Amino acid sequence: MNNKAYFKDKVIIITGASGGIGRAAALAFARCKAKVVLAARNKEKLESLKEEILGQGGLALAIKTDICSFSDTQGMARETILKWGRIDILIANAGQYVQDAPGEIDLQAYERSLAVNFMGTLHAVKSVLPEMLRRGQGHIVVMNSLDAKKGIVGDGPYVAAKAALDGFGDVLRQELTGKGIGVTAIYPGRVDTAMIRHIKVPWISPKMSPEKVVGAIMRGVKRGKAVVVVPRAFSLLAPLNNMFPRLMDRAFRVLRIEGKMIRDQEEVGRDKNK
Repeated sequence: MNNKAYFKDKVIIITGASGGIGRAAALAFARCKAKVVLAARNKEKLESLKEEILGQGGLALAIKTDICSFSDTQGMARETILKWGRIDILIANAGQYVQDAPGEIDLQAYERSLAVNFMGTLHAVKSVLPEMLRRGQGHIVVMNSLDAKKGIVGDGPYVAAKAALDGFGDVLRQELTGKGIGVTAIYPGRVDTAMIRHIKVPWISPKMSPEKVVGAIMRGVKRGKAVVVVPRAFSLLAPLNNMFPRLMDRAFRVLRIEGKMIRDQEEVGRDKNK
């Protein structure tokens, strides 16, 4: 069954829909004739995306949502059900790339990262679960990162939140087994979005397009996959780090996986054109 046939008429909530992976996912699912719910804090961007989808003959509902607020995500779920009667798929995608200086342990940065990247996903999941459990049907996509499998220097706050999300997703999948609700955790490498536009990455860890990640999401949901790593070549990262952690530390240092901060717009332009 192709994507259009599989996702047609499904009600799909996408958090973080105003840009990056979320925006690409909204456009892709809308092309499959899904009923797309766009959730993010930026109402103006959501409305613009909604009009773009409607202009292409798709169906979309824009709901201003701050995932750090449980009442907001509850409202998101209620409004979706009022509009379309059900929730078939949640793509818990909203997140924020939060770093700190190596060795400093900036407590505020950690708190901010956990609030958005961990608790925000929990809020969204908890808000849609009652409806999915009532129907005994649904699918939850937890957008994670390869950072959860192998931390990068300077990414402490982001890694901590994604590692917590890794554990939560693993437990959630087990707890929902036999209840008709699938859980797919997506672990992309670096993605070419505004979140990391300020970083020039090494050749071994190139930025992939959001559309490539969306393709992996669609395949993962259709096939009922528990875990999806994209690109697939990075699937060995976690087992190699478990077996040879110091060797992997050294490899990351030699390859400068953390990348280089781009300080000015002229340099951003040069990097983007390469």
